[in-house]
Amino acid sequence: GCYYDNEETLYPGSANCTVPTTSTFSVNVLPLLTNRCNSCHGGSAPSGGIILTSHTEVIKYVNNGSLMGSMNQTSGYSAMPKNSGKMSSCEIGTIQEWIDLGALNN
Repeated sequence: GCYYDNEETLYPGSANCTVPTTSTFSVNVLPLLTNRCNSCHGGSAPSGGIILTSHTEVIKYVNNGSLMGSMNQTSGYSAMPKNSGKMSSCEIGTIQEWIDLGALNN
């Protein structure tokens, strides 16, 4: 049989997602990180010593390019999330929009 990547099949609900034009850290980005990343990158023993629970921590990985490199699963970066499907294009777009707007602590 054939296999076709279909975003709606791989990421249910993504077809109904719209990237916000005014993405903010507290409303849009932190909830995504909490849901998709912080089971490993939060708590008292974060995986790889990488903490993604606050703007102060997240901005380090924004500035060095590893946050988007990992989420986009770009060669040379550790593909994230581990042991899970790639984040939807809408989720990634929401975080990229926040970065494009200056990655403010808002």
